[in-house]
Amino acid sequence: MRRRILADLTPLRTSPDFRRLWFGNTVSWIGQGMTALAISLQVYDVTRSSFAVGLVGLFSLVPLVAFGLYGGAIADTLDRRKLGLWSAVGSAVLSAGLSAAAFAGFHHVWFLYGIVALQSVCAALNSPARSAMMPRLVPAEQLPAANALSSMTGTAGMLLGPMLGGLIVGFRGYQAAYLVDALSFLAALYAMWRLPSMLPDRAAGAKRRASVLDGLRFLATRPNLRMTFFSDFCAMILAQPRALFPAVALLWYGGDATTTGLLVAAPAVGALLGGVFSGWLSGVRRHGLAIVYAVAGWGLAVAVFGLTRNLWLGLFFLALAGAADTVSMVFRNTMMQVAAPDEMRGRLQGVFIVVVAGGPRLGDFIAGSAGDLWTPSVAVVGGGVACVLAVGLLGFVGRRTFLRYDARSPQP
Repeated sequence: MRRRILADLTPLRTSPDFRRLWFGNTVSWIGQGMTALAISLQVYDVTRSSFAVGLVGLFSLVPLVAFGLYGGAIADTLDRRKLGLWSAVGSAVLSAGLSAAAFAGFHHVWFLYGIVALQSVCAALNSPARSAMMPRLVPAEQLPAANALSSMTGTAGMLLGPMLGGLIVGFRGYQAAYLVDALSFLAALYAMWRLPSMLPDRAAGAKRRASVLDGLRFLATRPNLRMTFFSDFCAMILAQPRALFPAVALLWYGGDATTTGLLVAAPAVGALLGGVFSGWLSGVRRHGLAIVYAVAGWGLAVAVFGLTRNLWLGLFFLALAGAADTVSMVFRNTMMQVAAPDEMRGRLQGVFIVVVAGGPRLGDFIAGSAGDLWTPSVAVVGGGVACVLAVGLLGFVGRRTFLRYDARSPQP
């Protein structure tokens, strides 16, 4: 019974390569979370401007979206191991540069913006390569468990990284936080270095150069894979209440910045718990149906959150939404890794980066606009209901083949 409830650790036990990579990524994600907070604190310390701090997000987002597709194409052309290794080296060098500049007293906001942009370029190259390697590290039946474990890596970085970063900055300054981040990459670099060569598979006579447009054309002709992105749009664009949290904290709960922080953290806590209790995911075969139910669960949880006026009950439903998002992410990733040919996996992961990075930002804009036009309650509840209706129409009316998708005979 325990194995059906708690996270399935089989990939960690049976694959030394996956085990090293998972541990290295977990350590480096925590380090990156530390640096993200430290940079925001340093920018504010230099400028005393919240707008300047907000620009950190913009300088991070634009390169990630712009280079995400090209990073995927490169991952379908070169040895993915080398691409992952050298992009991780680049991230480590950039963090070391931040530390050196802070030790030298070089506090210039445009330097910080430039480092943030370059870090995003490295991430846009690293992530598709790392994700596309997954089917080479574990067998297909273990991919849901491996993706659930990987989801815990990112969530742990978002939760633990800022907390540790705040403590280190408070005790030893920005330079110490940046230096710890640079050192944290050593585990990921060692894991990448130990991997075998990961050249993409190519059919006989296939051209060596991988085109971004070829990847988009492939996606346009594969309805099941395309639906994984459409379903995520329903959640991230229609039912993304994050931009309303400051207003909600004040108007609904009479709270302050601490309350806002709790609202922001709740979905991440739920996502982490969704990974911890993900053992049952390995037994699910109808991945498309599971995605539709998970996205509908996200929308329903967000809508009920919009009806609550008790803080702890609201945090519970936000955590429930985060857990549903983990389920959706696990099966969306698994479908892309299994149903797509190896030579296309990098480009599909590049599209995934653009969707994950850009979708919530568009959702923030829609939610914020709706909150100003009407009320935060209407925006949150309406967005959740719209998400449920949209994913239901997509799955049960538009693409029934997606609902019949079976992991035992995957069809893109």
